[in-house]
Amino acid sequence: MLIETNIKNRVVGVDISLDTTSIAIVDVRGNIIASDSLDTSDYPFVSEYMSALCERIVNLAERNGGYECIRSMGISSPSGNNLTGCIENAPNLKWKGVVPLAAMLRDRLGLAVALDNDAHSSALGEHAFGCAHGMNNFILISLGHGIGSCIFSNGRVHQGANGFAGEIGHTCVVPKGRTCGCGKQGCLEAYCGAHGIVLTANEMMAESNKHSLMRNIDHLTPKDITACCEQGDEMAQEVFKRTGRMLGLALSAYASLLDPEAIILTGGLSKAGHWLTDPAQEEFEKHVFHNIRGRVKFLESALDDHERDMLGASALAWGIKEYSLFK
Repeated sequence: MLIETNIKNRVVGVDISLDTTSIAIVDVRGNIIASDSLDTSDYPFVSEYMSALCERIVNLAERNGGYECIRSMGISSPSGNNLTGCIENAPNLKWKGVVPLAAMLRDRLGLAVALDNDAHSSALGEHAFGCAHGMNNFILISLGHGIGSCIFSNGRVHQGANGFAGEIGHTCVVPKGRTCGCGKQGCLEAYCGAHGIVLTANEMMAESNKHSLMRNIDHLTPKDITACCEQGDEMAQEVFKRTGRMLGLALSAYASLLDPEAIILTGGLSKAGHWLTDPAQEEFEKHVFHNIRGRVKFLESALDDHERDMLGASALAWGIKEYSLFK
């Protein structure tokens, strides 16, 4: 009997966001051995981005145990499709159309590569290392530039027939409403994503002469609106009440269909805290199916977003069959 001793015990986890791409070398226990990053927004052409990303990955691996220790790679990306390995028509990234990122990386680096939607990777990270540990049925909602979602059902990510299950951000909540980045009108993302919240604030200020600290801020952000809420600004608080009620109504339909143990909120907008979650949960409880009312927990992720998504990408990497051109 031949006992194999040359076992590769590390993977690469990559988290692609609109601004930053984070890279981590992760061991079998989920420890981040080393990390690096580059600015996603610096690369309008995917070919240039690929060259920079591959160079960072190889250099990071060589400095931390050697490239020969790397078993596989997982990638978390907006609009990533696990079934095809492609980023498909991402409304907020600069690279348009279908980008076969997993195949491009596999060909350049000679490793097995899996790619998935960033919300799906977040759910894997929460299940393995965060507040969803031990749960088999939950919904993860990512609140940021856009709104992502993952259905985690019976212990695994539910992909759907084409890899796009859980796109609640692009469900219509206002017929003939605001134009979304995806091109449709009235999407939840157009109201509860970062741009949508700022647009709500600007509409409210235009409709009223009421005093608001938000009027003194040139380039308003959701973080600014949260700060105004903390200072007692009633109009800023109303912005989040409107946003929260719309989010809670959408989540009540989602939960009524799926019967989850919990809804886990991640992303920058989740840091608005109770200003957003209180009206969301109140509206949720009004409209959710009565047999699960009061049973679905609202949880805010305690993990750093980039770290969780790198760990989620690493969990994705461990789940694929090892392959290497350099064995």
